[in-house]
Amino acid sequence: MNPADPWRVPVVVAQIPDTGLHRAFEAGEATRAAMADLAGLREIMSASASFDLKLKSGGRVHLTGEVRARVGQTCVVTLDAIENEIDEVIDLMFAPPEQIPSLSALTEEAANDDEEIPDPPEPIVNGVIDLGRLATDVLFLAIDPYPRRHDAVFEPPVEAIDPSDHPFAALKALQADDAPASAKKDPKNPGDGKGR
Repeated sequence: MNPADPWRVPVVVAQIPDTGLHRAFEAGEATRAAMADLAGLREIMSASASFDLKLKSGGRVHLTGEVRARVGQTCVVTLDAIENEIDEVIDLMFAPPEQIPSLSALTEEAANDDEEIPDPPEPIVNGVIDLGRLATDVLFLAIDPYPRRHDAVFEPPVEAIDPSDHPFAALKALQADDAPASAKKDPKNPGDGKGR
């Protein structure tokens, strides 16, 4: 098992029948452990995928399906262990690498014309589509980076405010010390408060 790519389910495009291909699969315990380590998760309790692949013109493949998983995370508020469900629907087009630039250009044109923008196609690498790697990518993208328990509320620590710690407390003290001196000022000579 490649530690950087633990879930491998390759499908050779040339072996996809004209009627299409359905593949459903689950990740085993060792694969889930490796994926959890890669994603920085406490654990992945289950991970499964179900895909339908249909051949299109020009050697392209239309893939639809879903990825489901149950992942163990840590609540960012309470630090409690929590579990989250992932259920992602996928609708992608795969194409031979040489077609990617022209198909991506069509996507950009659609964006400029305010049309509904199709996703750019994914490349078919060496005639193979790796469904496990695709499922891993989808699962990782769906993970909540800031998981929290449904009833968790962040409450900042309450500190008693000491009036003497106020930033303007020192200024107020200076004004209080200066008050008697200002009372001695001669109204006819508002200079330094000394009579001449």
